[in-house]
Amino acid sequence: MWPIIKITYREMISKRIFTITVLMSLAFLLLFGVATWFAAREIRETMGAASGDAMMMKRFFSTQLLGMGLYFGSIIAALLAILSSVGSIASEIESHQIDTWLARAMPRRQYMLGKFLGLASMLILYTAMLYLGLIAINQWVGGGEMAVQLRATQVMTGLGYFLLLPVILVCVSLLMSSMTTTVTGGIFLIILYGISFIGGFVEQLGSLIHQESLVQIGIVSSLIFPTDSLFRLSMLSLFEAVDNPLSFASQGIFGTSSPPSAAMLYYTLGYGLVALLIAIRIFQRRDV
Repeated sequence: MWPIIKITYREMISKRIFTITVLMSLAFLLLFGVATWFAAREIRETMGAASGDAMMMKRFFSTQLLGMGLYFGSIIAALLAILSSVGSIASEIESHQIDTWLARAMPRRQYMLGKFLGLASMLILYTAMLYLGLIAINQWVGGGEMAVQLRATQVMTGLGYFLLLPVILVCVSLLMSSMTTTVTGGIFLIILYGISFIGGFVEQLGSLIHQESLVQIGIVSSLIFPTDSLFRLSMLSLFEAVDNPLSFASQGIFGTSSPPSAAMLYYTLGYGLVALLIAIRIFQRRDV
């Protein structure tokens, strides 16, 4: 299994999509840092006094900017997870590169698990660096004006949920890769990912305006593809907005008035595990 993990590392690093994503991520962090610096300067010059209203406005702008950065960071991590793993099995079957490994009498289960561990560990490392980079910029560049007050426990809990997103996506991507072609699987997963996040915003909107039908639509979309719940849980852990209307109000569109339950978290974990087990079973029976 370890040789498969090492080969997976090399394949990811050699792919243009990974190199381009890393370079664009650095550009994204640079842009986020510049935006944070200018925002902090403007707030310092315009608000000045530490009145109650000024403090609320500072908190609103700081959480909005950090939430926006983490939101787009999660999209970048998700797209990298999909594009780097959806072809990991299908492309090797199409090019017959997989024949070399299967000819060594290696169990297909080990091959699939090696791919999963290699992809998941690499994406966890990338996502952690992106998440912590955004937090570090907010804390150091934002200064007293734009830095969100965070404890280490909040940051680490939010990071844990944030890292689950690419892992779940790798599980589902391997399932699609074992069933269909790279292009078909990629399109299918990107559409599902979009449905999940749109459904998440619809659910939050429905909860705010007390429209139960919109909330139900969001719940159904989360059951179909439960990635949005991980982002919401990460934001809740980071900003501690559960049952705190003032904290939620300070977060705006990146807050949540309808927190995902513990049952939803277990469902998401089970979703990924079942997808991986089905991928292994399909791959074992597939004629390559």
